[in-house]
Amino acid sequence: MRILHTADWHLGKLLKGVDRTPEVAQALEELLEIVKKERVDLVLVAGDLFDRPQVSVEAEEAAWRFFLGLYELKVPALVIAGNHDSRERLEVHGRVLERFGVVVRGEARFRKEGGVVDHPVRAGLLPFLSERRILDFQDGELGEWRGQYAERMEKLLRHLTQEEELLLAHLTVEGVKAGGGEFEFYLSNSYAIPRQALPKLPRYIALGHIHRQAQVAENAWYSGSLIQLDFGEGEEVPRGALLVELPERGPARVFPVPGPWGKPLRTFRLRPEELDRRHEELRRFGGYIRLLVEGYLAPEVKERLYQDLPGLLDIQPLQTKGLEAPVEVLEDEVEAYRRYLQGAGREKEALLERFRQVLMEVEGAPF
Repeated sequence: MRILHTADWHLGKLLKGVDRTPEVAQALEELLEIVKKERVDLVLVAGDLFDRPQVSVEAEEAAWRFFLGLYELKVPALVIAGNHDSRERLEVHGRVLERFGVVVRGEARFRKEGGVVDHPVRAGLLPFLSERRILDFQDGELGEWRGQYAERMEKLLRHLTQEEELLLAHLTVEGVKAGGGEFEFYLSNSYAIPRQALPKLPRYIALGHIHRQAQVAENAWYSGSLIQLDFGEGEEVPRGALLVELPERGPARVFPVPGPWGKPLRTFRLRPEELDRRHEELRRFGGYIRLLVEGYLAPEVKERLYQDLPGLLDIQPLQTKGLEAPVEVLEDEVEAYRRYLQGAGREKEALLERFRQVLMEVEGAPF
């Protein structure tokens, strides 16, 4: 059996006001070509299809076009929700997509409730679970849980992998190196599970959540994001998709598919006197640019740079000690506000996107 493992599409992603959806949509079209060329039998999507609970119709269309493309190729798919996805929306869409050979799990379930499926092989499905959500399982068939997040997750993973060939999960493995653009809140120690907590029974564990392609256990891989999503991700960070071969016996064989998808993002660290000399280099760069400038730039100079450089998305002062980039906290602030709205029962009031826009305006992002 040949499997394509992908995750972390983040359709609807806005980077300093620029919608990255067309780049991700193009990558998905190329994934369909790979599925056809490599004669893939099953596609695994390990969460974060979308960048936030409510996205544009164009973002949703790109996802559904991919799944309908799989249906035309007669290739089934297994899909789970990530921390960026709306669990409820994926569950609703899953009822329709199931008619096209796509099994979707927005909510985590026990084995007998659909947490394990045969489609076409036996697989356990574990969408992202927050600390608050995992408490919902406390009085379920697993019995009373006493312990921290990692202990409860380990027990749930064992519950879903008793005789399964595959496991899909959206989570953080302890010690894994982030690819950039992930919510730091969900990479913290409270959400990281030790590598030994990953079950050894599945022949392959398809992970999502980390944007860097990486192997974290003998049978467990992160596929990474399709495109470079954030300036925190260096161009050298491996990402793309994974082609997995499951022989009749023995371990899975994994082959990275490093698609050169999406526009590159690059941070340039310059002094004000270097701007004129390197202006042409910046203008001809084919991707998106963040400028870290050592020293003061007048507002009119910044405005001229934004007008002259089509790929320039951000200008920030460079810290004088070392050459580290300032810490990006925008997305973490958006996530914190989303959690507040969720707890207050106000998720449907369209406040989150406006909050994001206000933050961008404060950060000085061009529109």
